[in-house]
Amino acid sequence: LLRGQLRAILRAAKYGSLRIMFPMVADLTEWHQAKAIVDEIRAELSAPAVPLGIMIEIPSAALLADLFAKEVDFFSIGTNDLTQYTLAMDRMHPTLASKSDSLHPAVLRLIDATVRGAHAAGKWVGVCGELGADPQAVPILLGLGVDELSVSVPSIALVKAQIRTLTCAEAQKLAAKALGCATAREVRNLVET
Repeated sequence: LLRGQLRAILRAAKYGSLRIMFPMVADLTEWHQAKAIVDEIRAELSAPAVPLGIMIEIPSAALLADLFAKEVDFFSIGTNDLTQYTLAMDRMHPTLASKSDSLHPAVLRLIDATVRGAHAAGKWVGVCGELGADPQAVPILLGLGVDELSVSVPSIALVKAQIRTLTCAEAQKLAAKALGCATAREVRNLVET
């Protein structure tokens, strides 16, 4: 299945700009295996090189971001899954879902580690998932240095309007305070004040 998808993507690469992003990568061995398959198919098709990145959805990947950043072209943090795996709470569970908050300081610290690791190697970091459109999260994500927010179409105008009201210094100060909080509620209270 993976090889068929990669063949189709790499065939399309000569017609426009695209990137390939691998989900659920837990360690560098998985990354090396995926990249080897891409390299093999690229050679077979004489396809152009395309940027290759990974989703940061597993805490181990966030904690190894500095090592991944030496090899990948970009990161996209999947905040829904990263939150679920960090807090060990199924976001679809009827009782636990309300406790699964992506503004939990542990999740924010993993996002921070990812951004620091990526930026140290000159790589960009995006955020996808519900957190990117959360008005309380936007200033914190920007303050942590996230380069791109992927949000649904109805949220674009609101997020852009909110970003225009922020300064980098304010966002960085808020993010630093958020990293020092003990709970998601504390983070949300911090943003509300």
